[in-house]
Amino acid sequence: MQYWLMKSEPDEVSIDDALAAPGQTVPWTGVRNYQARNFMRDAMRVGDGVLFYHSSCAEPGIAGLAEVASTPYPDPTQFDPASKYHDPKATQEQPRWMLVDVRAVKKTPLIPLSTLRAQDELADMVILQRGSRLSITPVTPGQWRFITEQLMPRD
Repeated sequence: MQYWLMKSEPDEVSIDDALAAPGQTVPWTGVRNYQARNFMRDAMRVGDGVLFYHSSCAEPGIAGLAEVASTPYPDPTQFDPASKYHDPKATQEQPRWMLVDVRAVKKTPLIPLSTLRAQDELADMVILQRGSRLSITPVTPGQWRFITEQLMPRD
């Protein structure tokens, strides 16, 4: 099993939106970075753990837990001229952008970016590295355990 941090702008898809979706599952559309796409296409597996991260908002941070819920498939927004994620170079025969479905598991109290930065145990976390802007990043098993066992309240 692998672990990931996946960023979403809450005004686009929040943890609440994902929890309210049918099957608590949303397609992770709109990724337009090749490395993030390659993570979804080549490395993610159904059942992998996801830290659902709210970005580009007043207080960015981890807002919930989720899991990868599908194998990769073409992102339909690349084919839609009305979508802000449209890619005129993409074709049905040769799609450029892939996505996975993500199933929300639970909402958690927000763990702000400042809290993540303050933890020595998370110093090597990709999202905390200078200049890191990727919307999808790997999380080590140790980082996952620390976040879920030390920073998230127990149910």
